[in-house]
Amino acid sequence: MVNLLISFTDALSYALYILIALLVLLVMITVHEFGHYIVGKIFKFKINEFAIGFGPAIFKKTKKDGEVFSIRLLPLGGYCAFAGEDEDALTEGDFNSKPPWQRILVLLAGATMNFLTAILVAGIFIGAYGTPAYRIETVRPTDMETGFVQYFEQGDIIIGAEDKSVYLITDLMSAIGSKKAGETITVTVLRNGTEKDVTIKLLQNEIESIESTGETLSALGIQSMRGTTVRFGFFTSIGKTFGYTFRLGASIFEVLGQLLTGKLGLNAMGGTVTTITTTANGVKNHGLGYLLQITALIGVNLSIFNLLPIPALDGCKTVFTLIEWIRGKPVNRKIEYILSIIGMVLLLGFAVIVDLQHCF
Repeated sequence: MVNLLISFTDALSYALYILIALLVLLVMITVHEFGHYIVGKIFKFKINEFAIGFGPAIFKKTKKDGEVFSIRLLPLGGYCAFAGEDEDALTEGDFNSKPPWQRILVLLAGATMNFLTAILVAGIFIGAYGTPAYRIETVRPTDMETGFVQYFEQGDIIIGAEDKSVYLITDLMSAIGSKKAGETITVTVLRNGTEKDVTIKLLQNEIESIESTGETLSALGIQSMRGTTVRFGFFTSIGKTFGYTFRLGASIFEVLGQLLTGKLGLNAMGGTVTTITTTANGVKNHGLGYLLQITALIGVNLSIFNLLPIPALDGCKTVFTLIEWIRGKPVNRKIEYILSIIGMVLLLGFAVIVDLQHCF
C-alpha cells in the first residue's frame, strides 16, 4: 500500500512537471503569435481571431470590431488569423491589401518577439544564478614520459577560450577543433576568484582524440568537470546575457549544418513530445534554473526555426512576399496555399517521426 501511494505521488509530481513544460511551450508560442498581432495592429491589419491553443474553443470573446479572442482545448499551439491571408485582397485591411514591406514586418515580428523574450529570460537566469561556466573537478597530473604538463588546478572555473566566452561545451570543442598538434590554446579561468589565462600545448595523441571522439576534456588535461555559474557585475552581466543568447542561436545553426552534412543523425532532434518530456525531466532534476535556461533555448529555437524558408513557416511566407515586392505581382495564391498545406503536413509528420525515434 505504501509503495502504491509513493508511485501515485511520483506520478502526480511528474504530471506537474509535464504541465510546466506544456505551459512553457504554450507561452513561447503565444509570444510568437502576439508579435504578429501587435505589429498587425500597428499597421491596421484586419485580424479575425487571436487564439491560444488549438482545437475546440473553451473560451471565446468577440470585440466590437468583430475580432475574436479564444482559448482552445489543446495547449500545443496558437494562431493569429489575419483576414484574407491566403487570397487576393478583397477589402481594405485584408492581409494582402497591405504593402509588402508591412507584411514582411508582420511576418518577422513573431520570431523577433521570441528572440527578445529569450534575451529577457536569459537575463533573468544570469541575474539570479550567474553566467554558465564549467568548474574543473579533477585534472590530469604531469606526465614526464608523454611530456604532458599540468596546466589547470582543481576548482578552476573555465569562462573563456581563445578570447571568446565559454557558455557551452561546444565552445571548448570549437576552440580546440581549429588547432593542430604542437599548437597552443589559451583558456581563461577564474582561479581563487582571480581571472587568469592558461596557455596549453596540445600533444599529438590528444589532437587525434579530439578528431576521432570529440573528447575535449582529455585534450585539455581535464579528467572531469561540471557545469556551474559565475556572477559578474551588473553591466558585464548584461553583455553576457546578449552573448549567451546569441551563442544559443549559433549552436542551433551549427546543429542544422551538421544535420545537412550528415554529421548528426535525426535521432539528435526531437519533436514536440520530446521537447516537453526533456523539459519536464530537466526541471524535475535541476529546478528553476534549468527551466529558465530551457525557456531561453526554446525561444531562440522557435525564432530561428520559423525563419527557415520552409513552406508553412514565416520564413517561406517572407520569401513569397519579397518575390511579390520585386516582381510587382504576387505568386499565384493557390500555389502558395497548397505549398503551405503540404509543408504543414510534412512538418507534422517529421515531428512525429523524430519523436518516435526516442521511443524505441
